Amino acid sequence: MICFVTNGSFIDGNAADGMRKTLVDEFSSIYVFNLRGNQRTSGETSRREGGKIFDSGSRATIAITLLVKNPAKQTPGNLHYYDIGDYLSRDQKLAAIEEFGSVAGIPWRQVTPNARHDWINQRGEDFQAFQVLGDKRGKDESPIFATYSLGLSTNRDAWVYNFSQDELARNVDRMIDFYNTQVDLYEDAIHAGAEPSEALEVVSNDAARISWSVNLKKDLMAGRRLSFKRSRVFRGSYRPFTKQHVYFDKDLNERPGLTPRLFPTPDAENRLISVTGVSASKPFSALMTDSLPNLDRLEKGQNFPLYYYDEADGDQSGLFSEKPGVAGRYVRRSAITDDTLVSYRDRYGDSSITKEDIFYYVYGVLHSPEYRERFDAELRKELPRIPFTEDFWAFSRAGRELGEIHVNYESQTKHPVTVTNTHSSPDSAEALRVDKMRFPRKDKQPDKSAIIYNKHVTISDIPLEAYEYEVNGKSAVEWIMDRYQVKVDKKSGIKNDPNEWSDNPSYILDLLQRIIHVSLETVRIVNALPPLDEKNLDYDSDPASAIEA
Repeated sequence: MICFVTNGSFIDGNAADGMRKTLVDEFSSIYVFNLRGNQRTSGETSRREGGKIFDSGSRATIAITLLVKNPAKQTPGNLHYYDIGDYLSRDQKLAAIEEFGSVAGIPWRQVTPNARHDWINQRGEDFQAFQVLGDKRGKDESPIFATYSLGLSTNRDAWVYNFSQDELARNVDRMIDFYNTQVDLYEDAIHAGAEPSEALEVVSNDAARISWSVNLKKDLMAGRRLSFKRSRVFRGSYRPFTKQHVYFDKDLNERPGLTPRLFPTPDAENRLISVTGVSASKPFSALMTDSLPNLDRLEKGQNFPLYYYDEADGDQSGLFSEKPGVAGRYVRRSAITDDTLVSYRDRYGDSSITKEDIFYYVYGVLHSPEYRERFDAELRKELPRIPFTEDFWAFSRAGRELGEIHVNYESQTKHPVTVTNTHSSPDSAEALRVDKMRFPRKDKQPDKSAIIYNKHVTISDIPLEAYEYEVNGKSAVEWIMDRYQVKVDKKSGIKNDPNEWSDNPSYILDLLQRIIHVSLETVRIVNALPPLDEKNLDYDSDPASAIEA
């Protein structure tokens, strides 16, 4: 008999399916008491998780596990599970444990694991028959998209992202200058007879002057000197509805993934459907962008493009077009596969369907409340799969409409709210400058019908319905409040000021009103989506065969 208290991520985590299988195979009885408390989530999900069992000592789910082994028993183990419940404080959880008194006092629920070794949030079979968005494992699944990518991981966001393009250039330039001095110091030490490990000791780790990473240290040891390239300053989508300038270059980006194929140059046109990644702690989300996505734009986000770019062979020229064309040294190709186009035209008997129509159809389906609710367990643990719904055009038109307002959010209509401005020059940069927005308090609770923009400006009459539109675990309105504040990175001392993004002093105030409009419109479009009513496809166990049927 073994009993232990651990991080409880193994209960439902994708990476622990082998562990769950082994426990059931090896032990005759398994008892798992889930105490929740996962504070790596946010919003309502975080509140449901309740108090942290070890206070500040833990942010993860905590579980008590009891394993009983009977060598005489040859059948799979009996799995007993108990979930402490939603919204409980730490003290309430501890009181419940004390009240149960023993294992015998707990109202266990017996669980039968499925074929994928899910214990809770078990996946069904219907989802597996749908066409997968992408497949990098070569399983012959005939995916919808020919390629996709994680967002950009730099390992030094404070240095290579900034609302101010000039500030970004200064930060990158001074770090590169300092890096080159460290290359000189390292090489001097090597020439003096030091071993590489000894030579590294002379290299400065001053976080106010440089941010080291594994690859940058390798470059230093290889004697590579760097130079600032202004042509590598791109416009990036850092968080939902938040753009910043980014230095997009392999020299200072630790893991660019396949993003160079999506945005090879600053003026390369593209649109991406970003979706929450596998095993993310936040609820599933999808959000379109036309800018270079950061890794954490959506948690563990994967990005499915309308186009991807290959380097051209020889001297070719041409214009951007839906057909393969060339932009400078790059050929633009549609990321929707030819097989997918054929299957959609055949399925719906409509030769007018284009790859772009399918792209927006996918975006529409991913916003379906029915889709997200029915396949919640699946979307937690694997990439989305897309069914053939009864009404292709309803979802494609809705997806296109959603895409337009989500990509072009900065030019949307401003929702009419009441703006109170007490500054003597209400249109001046001083009057409209943002440090940190907040909600006023009403009966000790935040009053979300109003926002204190700064000490001069207050916004009121915000419809609460706007907060129904959530992405990556937070309402779009609250993303603006969270990201559009002046921040100073503790390690580097670098200041990132959202007031520097635009020459228009009212940009952030206008943006907030536009996002309220975007939120209300999104809620309207989503609520008007029809039922999925998947067509009778006679799916078999092989999704590729179903597509070819």
